[in-house]
Amino acid sequence: QLRPETCWTTTFPQRYTAVAPSTAVWLHDRYATAADRQDQDSATSWPDACVRFPASILSQHLLPFVAANGTQYLSCNDTTIAPESSIDAALPAADVAAFTALDGTGDIQFEVRSDTENESLGCSSTVPCSIVVIPIMGISCIDGDPACRQEGYFAPGSSNFTNLGANPAVSPGFWWSASNWRNRFAVPVTFGLPPDACDVLDDRAPVDLYGSELLSQASLQWSPAYCLRADRFKLRHNRMSEPSALRLLDTGGAAAAFVSDAATASAAPLGYAPIAVTGFAVAFVADEPDNAGEVGRLRLTPRLLAKMLTQSYPGSNSGRAHPGLDKNPLTITTDPEFTALNPGLSLTAEEVRSTVLSLSDSSDVMTALTSYIAADQEAAAFVAGTPDPWGMVVNPSYLGIALPVAEWPLLDTWIRPATLECEQQIQSPYLSLIAAPVTSLRKIAEAVLDAWPNVQTACSRSTPSDPWKFGRVARQGYGNRFMLGIVSLGDAARYGLHTAELRTSGSGTSATFVGPSDASMTAALSVASQSAPGLPFEIDRSALPAGAYPGTMVVNLATRLTGVPAATAGHLAQLIRVATTEGQVRGSANGELPEGYLPITSTGATAALYASAQVVASAVEAQAGAVAPATPSTSSGSGASSGSGAAGGSVGAFVGSGGPVTAGLPAEGASGPGSVDGLPADGTPEAAGAAPSTTTIVQRSAASRAAIPAALGMVVVGGLGAPLLRTLSTRRRPG
Repeated sequence: QLRPETCWTTTFPQRYTAVAPSTAVWLHDRYATAADRQDQDSATSWPDACVRFPASILSQHLLPFVAANGTQYLSCNDTTIAPESSIDAALPAADVAAFTALDGTGDIQFEVRSDTENESLGCSSTVPCSIVVIPIMGISCIDGDPACRQEGYFAPGSSNFTNLGANPAVSPGFWWSASNWRNRFAVPVTFGLPPDACDVLDDRAPVDLYGSELLSQASLQWSPAYCLRADRFKLRHNRMSEPSALRLLDTGGAAAAFVSDAATASAAPLGYAPIAVTGFAVAFVADEPDNAGEVGRLRLTPRLLAKMLTQSYPGSNSGRAHPGLDKNPLTITTDPEFTALNPGLSLTAEEVRSTVLSLSDSSDVMTALTSYIAADQEAAAFVAGTPDPWGMVVNPSYLGIALPVAEWPLLDTWIRPATLECEQQIQSPYLSLIAAPVTSLRKIAEAVLDAWPNVQTACSRSTPSDPWKFGRVARQGYGNRFMLGIVSLGDAARYGLHTAELRTSGSGTSATFVGPSDASMTAALSVASQSAPGLPFEIDRSALPAGAYPGTMVVNLATRLTGVPAATAGHLAQLIRVATTEGQVRGSANGELPEGYLPITSTGATAALYASAQVVASAVEAQAGAVAPATPSTSSGSGASSGSGAAGGSVGAFVGSGGPVTAGLPAEGASGPGSVDGLPADGTPEAAGAAPSTTTIVQRSAASRAAIPAALGMVVVGGLGAPLLRTLSTRRRPG
């Protein structure tokens, strides 16, 4: 039996209520028990750790949280909440309140966490949980209490842009009241084994591989297919920047590295085996004005990307004091170039709308992104100092920056005039606080999923005597979200993120914009070539066909061709051969290829990649220091030979221009192709199975969390005429 006591909420105000008696609407709930219709603070059992107020002053209600291990957390203040809760929202919310549209439909995304992240909730392979959706349509009143019968402040389907809040009777804060709770519906979710399954089940020493985050989602699914087989080895992917991984490989500190670009120099000859076709994307979360829904399509040009990376938007009215930026649009959403391509969006000028969250470390992704910008005449001219047609100019700090680059520099040092005490005490470059790059693509994906910008302009201090500090701004509320971030295609698919279409040809509104798909990534491979056998396939971004996706990248396993112990060399050769055969079969089971990747096959457009990988595998195994030329291969379709890629037919889009296609996951214990004893594909918890048709379960993330777009379905507007508010919460099922 599901109970509100085992339902997770992030902060204590969602469980503890103290209001004036005149607004204590739960005391008038027709469906509540007689005990619930009394002030709890008048009971003799009121806990000492919670402040007791006379019922004549405040009416109180307390809903303790009961953890998986039976521990009860009173949850009446920030010292009595469960340890994973956070009063300052340091963690993404696992409970969400959102508005439905006028037709009663809507969808939101939130995260389901296993006991790896939330031990108190305790969801695991042995403790099942449910997603509980609670329609908020007004409390059914047992009497004529005016507050209980009050209507909402705004019309059904409208959003809370004026910060009016909601009348108590229609507030999601009373999700636990009997009138609301009785209308709930639950979606059971089950979880697989924890992410450390290989360490727990395989005591062999791992073969450590380093490098590209682009391979993260694939390596998560591939790893159990190796460690749980005695005839294979224990694979461990340590994610880091590709240049750093190549340095480790060069010094002998790594057995192999996952990279897209070749090393500039190496002490030993290297072979590069193509094992994945994937890439980067510009993920976005954006809401249409007036609660019209979430934006599903966004178009960007190389020049717009250059404007954001070069910090050429002032970001705020105070930012206009920046020399050279005074006449530029404040943000991208007020830029005529952007609004012409994406009409109808809110023109709100917020700091986050002036930037794209990106990487602070060196990365082959940044090289590919800035190569795309450099290959575009308009973008290159803008960076060189030519104003755009509306008069916007590049930030003088970035004027003439040489592109491409592997690491994007923060060159602007301007400090805006201090208007706040914290700004007087802390002198930090203003536009760099807005850009605030991070160290991994996964962090960017999570930030976009949570609509939580990394802009660091919020001033705070713990006490009046403490020094001020700049910190992260608040998470954006539903109905007023806008955020952009550079992510991997694998993460975008796993998290269910929308990805922008990027311009490939033409200009203005008549230009061609392409999103990531099998067809568009295949088209990009038509301009990929090798300079010699065993070297990486390089995509010429200045020659991309109109239908090619500019973010396409090839990930290689780079290995030394001399000096590698025979056993390790055999393992690496096995990895290449398995990864380019069974590892290219799409699916969510162990060893299969997740969404976000274009399968490499022995025929068709990717045949050259496949052939090259097999040649490198043999060279790694031989350790003779050379890679033999590949034997040309042809197919009945679009053939390809070593040294070139040929465009072929599409085999089905995996991330469309209107947003990624999500896939349901097998329930715990279900074995499918490539699965081993029911272990989920990457050994991490996953939401799965038993979901109604109105809910889509998205594949699990690298953090053992799943983004779950919940289509809320039709709901009849109640007699109160209140906005249709929905509270979604994840809760544990007792027993």
